Amino acid sequence: MTNRWYLLFASFFILFISSCGSEYQRLEERELESGKVVKELFFGLELGMDQKQFFEICWARNKEGILINGPSELSVEHSLVFPSGNPGKMRFYPEFEDGKIYLMPVEFSYDGWSPWNEDLKVEALREDVVKLFEKWYGEGFIEVTSEDKSQIAFVKMDGNRRVRVFKKTISSVRAEIVDLPIQKKLSQKPE
Repeated sequence: MTNRWYLLFASFFILFISSCGSEYQRLEERELESGKVVKELFFGLELGMDQKQFFEICWARNKEGILINGPSELSVEHSLVFPSGNPGKMRFYPEFEDGKIYLMPVEFSYDGWSPWNEDLKVEALREDVVKLFEKWYGEGFIEVTSEDKSQIAFVKMDGNRRVRVFKKTISSVRAEIVDLPIQKKLSQKPE
């Protein structure tokens, strides 16, 4: 994932934050001030894990039949059944800072998606991903919407860990799980 795409989305997210009032700001401030550190991602992976540990865990989950190589050079894939009962794919590969995971971008899609299948539209997928994440990370996702309602994200924070879910394309949903203090520090670095 290029930094340019990431910065573009970060700009859109800042617009979300400013247009949704202060609910998100209060949530972020409260969670960051709590001092709580949450590292859990999924499948035994964690924020702060080094590259060697990441590859070892992925290799172990591959041997167990849980993870496989994804369709691109830098992706790991997991087949799953969403809370709706629809089968799909989850693809991910972390971003590292100082050799440690600080951001886990994840893309979700339904198997069998087509533009004419209303049951598998991206809004249903986004809802499925939020329900899946509520099982994994607990309830508490809030909707953050741009002023014109064209961009919608669902966000949950637990201490340092922020999880957000949003529509990426007409057939995919992206989630980003980030160690927010590290991301904020990186955004302040001159390029």
